[in-house]
Amino acid sequence: MEQQIIILLVKLAVAASFASILSRSSRFLNLLLREDRTTLERLQIALGIAIFCATGASFRISSGAYLGADLSLEGSIVAGFVGGYISGLVAGAACALPAMLSGEYLSMPLYAAVGVIGGLLRDLAPRHDEIWRFSPFFDLSIYRLIRYPAERQRRVYHVLILLSLLLAELLRFLAFELFQHRYIFTPYAAGGGFLITAAAFLTTVFAVTIPLKVWNSARNERLLESKERLLVQARLSALSSQINPHFLFNTLNTVSSLIRTRPEEARRVVHRLSSILRRLLRKTDSFTPLRDEIQFIDDYLSIETVRFGDKLKVIKEIDPAALDSQIPAMLLQPIVENSIRHGLANQVHGGQIRLAVQRSEPGRVQLIVEDDGAGIEESRLSTLLEQAGIGVSNVNERLHVLFGDNYRLTIDSRPGQGTRTEIDIPVR
Repeated sequence: MEQQIIILLVKLAVAASFASILSRSSRFLNLLLREDRTTLERLQIALGIAIFCATGASFRISSGAYLGADLSLEGSIVAGFVGGYISGLVAGAACALPAMLSGEYLSMPLYAAVGVIGGLLRDLAPRHDEIWRFSPFFDLSIYRLIRYPAERQRRVYHVLILLSLLLAELLRFLAFELFQHRYIFTPYAAGGGFLITAAAFLTTVFAVTIPLKVWNSARNERLLESKERLLVQARLSALSSQINPHFLFNTLNTVSSLIRTRPEEARRVVHRLSSILRRLLRKTDSFTPLRDEIQFIDDYLSIETVRFGDKLKVIKEIDPAALDSQIPAMLLQPIVENSIRHGLANQVHGGQIRLAVQRSEPGRVQLIVEDDGAGIEESRLSTLLEQAGIGVSNVNERLHVLFGDNYRLTIDSRPGQGTRTEIDIPVR
């Protein structure tokens, strides 16, 4: 009896290992994430499960021991559950091949049949993902069926799955007894009475449930990661949409002021603006090469110099080794715009902007925007990064979304002496 219990425990351990190994396959997980699959994809699911189960059966047959390594019956049902009746049929036939070659002739019809039953149960599911919510605890399923009448369809379905698993093991047991322990394999071949038989039935239920729960956990993690990526992308898009209209609004104000007095200049500004907008419309990624970002700033400043003329001076100190670094798109423009709009615009004599880019350390880049404008009052400076709106707070939020805490944005300003904004970020 102890030997039989050890065999059943090994069977559960093998089921857990089987599920864990397949869950590490990115291809297999991608197939599990899809509810509507092509025939080829269903065959791929069947092949992935059948290879493992057929290997366990071959190991059991060749060694004459390790009966718990054979999960052919359970693998056939699982293939039907997750892939449909085509997967169940193919996996059942493939799992039975080693047994058929060793004289266990009832294996193929039985495993193929239970694989098809698993596929039919999948088709009967109230929802596509209901198969992943199955509970192996019969009392809990009955309790939920009585306690939650509004979910009766789901609870009846779970009970039906449980009864189907017991029926599959019952068919194997009856075939084993009917043909006098020949033509079919069971993990309790040596006998052991009612308790061992009942334990074997329950082991089959749990050996099917374990892969479903392991794979469902992996599916949920993958779905959560996907949703987080979509959320980050949506948030970045929302933040970027706050920047671009603001820049467009300021530029159109410049054009409107030039149309009557300097129409030729207005035409040139519109031409430069169209070039900038074309670049923005082509940009679909959250990151851009630093050289493209510098070119964007050059186009932007060429528009602003029309308004300021010689009063606006620009100094650039760019490390050529950093030009191919990937940085967040539209990172510098709002900061440069702030320097002009809030730092230099109200000064009669204008001023200068210094733009510096250098490698701070391997794998990181330092961006500096500095002006000699009006500066920022200390009371406002302390809360500048926390203020919602357009400008540097927007840049700070985008950097936080992209890099978490792995970035540094500092603003140093003195009234009447100018403002220095420094960004240190990792680069791709």
